[in-house]
Amino acid sequence: MSERLSGRVAIVTGGGHGIGRAYVKRLAQEGAKVVIAEIDMKAANTVAEELSSEGFDVLAVHTDVTSPDSVKAMARQTVETFGQIDILVNNAAIFISVPMSRSPFDEIEPDEWDRMMAVNVKGAWLASCAVAPYMREKQYGKIINISSGTALKGSDNRIHYVASKAAILGFTKTLANELGKDGVCVNCIAPGSTMSEENPDDKIRQRRASAASDRAIPRLQMPEDMLGAVVFFSSSDSDFITGQTLVVDGGSCKH
Repeated sequence: MSERLSGRVAIVTGGGHGIGRAYVKRLAQEGAKVVIAEIDMKAANTVAEELSSEGFDVLAVHTDVTSPDSVKAMARQTVETFGQIDILVNNAAIFISVPMSRSPFDEIEPDEWDRMMAVNVKGAWLASCAVAPYMREKQYGKIINISSGTALKGSDNRIHYVASKAAILGFTKTLANELGKDGVCVNCIAPGSTMSEENPDDKIRQRRASAASDRAIPRLQMPEDMLGAVVFFSSSDSDFITGQTLVVDGGSCKH
């Protein structure tokens, strides 16, 4: 690896599973000290122990992104351990490791709708609020929000998830406007349908394969396909880019 992030400290919310775990590993390989902010501490500790054994600086911190006190404590612990916060990847979401129902719009329970918004949208807001003071103090920072290609195309039977990811698009542009004067860049990645499940069954494999058939690059999308975009937005190569959404889906979203 190029170690483009040497000397940087990165936080990945929801970094214990799936794509988040892949983000953690790649950021560490690029030289960053990484905090896994995760509600599932068994998964977070597993990733942290694996990377620590390979010589990387990784810290697992129990974090509930829907709780202001929890994300503030996570940010404080990050600074107490590593001295600074340079990068935040707002990855935590209800989708796979915390499953959602796949139902018509008028069959989704209000409590599930509220929970989806609390984690996927409010969680990104609270985590950003928690790290912003440290980034402002340094006059430097990178916030990378994770949306979804479904926010640009729509997707049946998960309107609450799609709505939450569409909200992240506007959230990114607005936060970029507010933090630009403080030297903080805020950008967004919108992945396509990704084989991020740890033990996919035949139904999941079929669904992912079906998505691949609509792509300009007609293959399954894997977590590794997003890593270059995350490193780019985390690095100095993107210092004059903010408020942007990069669609990483192999050419599925054509509009």
